Amino acid sequence: MFWFTQGLSFLPLFLVVSSSSTFIVCYIISVFRRDVDVLFPYISDTGANPPESCIFGLMTVISSCAGIATIYARYKFVERLNEEPVKVKPHLNTAALWLGMISCLGMCIVATFQETEVTYVHDGGALMFFLSGVIYIVLQTKISYVIHPPGSSANTFRARVVITIIAIFAFFPTVICAFFVKQTQLHRHKEDKDYPFHVASAVCEWIVAFSFIFFFLTYLCDFQRFTIQVKTEYVEQY
Repeated sequence: MFWFTQGLSFLPLFLVVSSSSTFIVCYIISVFRRDVDVLFPYISDTGANPPESCIFGLMTVISSCAGIATIYARYKFVERLNEEPVKVKPHLNTAALWLGMISCLGMCIVATFQETEVTYVHDGGALMFFLSGVIYIVLQTKISYVIHPPGSSANTFRARVVITIIAIFAFFPTVICAFFVKQTQLHRHKEDKDYPFHVASAVCEWIVAFSFIFFFLTYLCDFQRFTIQVKTEYVEQY
């Protein structure tokens, strides 16, 4: 039996592969077509023009669906560990679930509303994705601390702490510097006054995005240990 077939480990694995592939494939295509600069484009810039916008939209929606499934599975895993004795407050686990779902909704908004066409909706979806996502991994790190052991190993908890700290420190420059970026064109020039803010915001955006990916990578070992079964009940109608 392969390790990724054990339990539900295929869920976070598929999420990590699909998300990273979305960013990398769209970046390569957009650079090859010279739609964006080689250095320091926003993630959304790489999916602004067709055909990469079509690929970006499709793959992002697929990744968000995988994210919903993974986040829900994590919620049920914590809920099961929390049955006896109660370690994690139920509202904390529920809050993490809904924040994760909101983050996935933000991903869908980013994918379907291109920044060059509907800028405000796109930016709102991006803020929803990043803000909810950062709070989600903060709560999950807190949960990992509370249910350790048997929730996760000490090394897994340390890895989540490091990733969470990186995401938090990269999130603020992403948002703050973006407010000072006035240019909406995909190609940037070093002579532009807002170019330093663009570079700082774009670099930190990539860091936050891949922090999310690496955080879900830490779910692999946990997800090998459980499965979810769907029970069907037929109710006779009279």
